[in-house]
Amino acid sequence: MNWFTGKKILVPLDFGEESCRAIDTALEIANTAADVHIIHVATDLAVSSPEVIWEVHSDEIRRKNLEKTFRKKFADDKYRELQFFVAFGDPGHGIADYAEQTATDLIVMPSHGRTGLKRLLVGSVTERVIRLAHCPVLVLRQ
Repeated sequence: MNWFTGKKILVPLDFGEESCRAIDTALEIANTAADVHIIHVATDLAVSSPEVIWEVHSDEIRRKNLEKTFRKKFADDKYRELQFFVAFGDPGHGIADYAEQTATDLIVMPSHGRTGLKRLLVGSVTERVIRLAHCPVLVLRQ
């Protein structure tokens, strides 16, 4: 018997090992009864970035490259039903906004375990998602 009775799980993906493992955890929780959505929130390029100056990378090109990377990394048959979405902007807000817009029942994401000064300087996407999300957030320890 599965404890999760919702219909939609969201996993933020930064293509790191921990977020890839979070996808497997979400699939275990979903157990064919729920849809698993994956979101990657790409930060906006700085106005002074070479890509912007030379107009090499539009958001659409970046989106297509990320989708291609996702499909290549998750080519195994068990990932076939995953729905991948790309957003641009602040990751914390982008994840929480997507979860609300899609009526997500649970967000599954890793904690990168940053503490002290490093967390203060870097910030914590996980912490922002917990504060902003309308639904429960399952934080996976490393």
